[in-house]
Formats: sequence, structure tokens, C-alpha cells
Amino acid sequence: MQQLTDEGYKITMKKALFIIAFEKFRDEEYQQPREELEKAGIGVTVASTRLGTATGKLGLKTKVDLLLDDVQAADYDALVLVGGPGCYDYYEDERVLNLVRAFNLAGKVTAGICSAAAILGIAGILKGKKATVFPGEAERLKAAGAIYNARGLEVDGNIITADGPGNARRFGSAIVTALS
Repeated sequence: MQQLTDEGYKITMKKALFIIAFEKFRDEEYQQPREELEKAGIGVTVASTRLGTATGKLGLKTKVDLLLDDVQAADYDALVLVGGPGCYDYYEDERVLNLVRAFNLAGKVTAGICSAAAILGIAGILKGKKATVFPGEAERLKAAGAIYNARGLEVDGNIITADGPGNARRFGSAIVTALS
């Protein structure tokens, strides 16, 4: 973590890693949280299975900065998993599941929105934790031992989950608060 001083104020530079599907991530679930983090001065790096330009379900284009194989959890303060139809590819991706476990074990913010919140359960970090998810994945969270609720946003310690695009901005704000 790099620290800068500016006229007596100490600014801490935090960094978040967003994991998105290369195709069909959910546009709002990526864009709105990213805007909230960047507005707060938090750096954002985007990782996926391929480098280049990723495309959201609704057509948003964004640059992928890093391959999943090259991610080092120690380099970031938060992990943000973005939903959308493409995120289902990560349900059995050991790279992503291991990153979720590493961030959580280190006590870092570990967040998932919409169907991507289920990845936290699959990785085994939601047992006994309050969490929410896209309603179609509720049973998966319960099976993973989560205390599921149908709220739009849930924060339990370092774990932040949201149910979908309608709560994307609140999700981003909760991550900012957790990093403050």
C-alpha cells in the first residue's frame, strides 16, 4: 500500500481487482461499482481469461488489464466479482475460487454481485455468513452454509454481496466504505 501526503493530509492508495467474464459480464454491475471506487480514489484493475476488450451483456466494452493466471492477491485490497451470464464460467474455475479464498483468508474485502456472489459460496467462504445473491442462485448459497436473505445488499465483515444490477451502485459504495 502506497501512502502520499498532500498539505498535511495522508491519502492511502487502495487497489481493487475486478474479475469479469470476457464476454457477457453484466454492464451495470461492473460500471457502477467501478465508478464509485474510482470516485473515492481507489485504483481498479480488471482481470479475465483473455487480454483485450471484454464485452458486457448489454454491449459495454472495457479493457482487460491482467490475465487471471497473473493475478497476485497480495497486490490488492479488494476482490470484486462481477455477475452476468458469463460469470457462470467461474463457478468451477480453480484460479478464481483460490483467489476468493486467498482474499478472504487475508481479511481483505471479498465481494460478489448477482450470480457472481454464488462463487463466494462455491469457494467455501460463506458458511455462517449473511449473504444475498441473484434469486435464482439462492439455493446454492444456502447449500454452501450461508445465511441467505433476499435483501439487495448484505455486508458481513469483509464479505459484501448484492443481488443484481439494481443495487450495483450501493454495492460499489459498500466496498468503498469497507476500504475506508
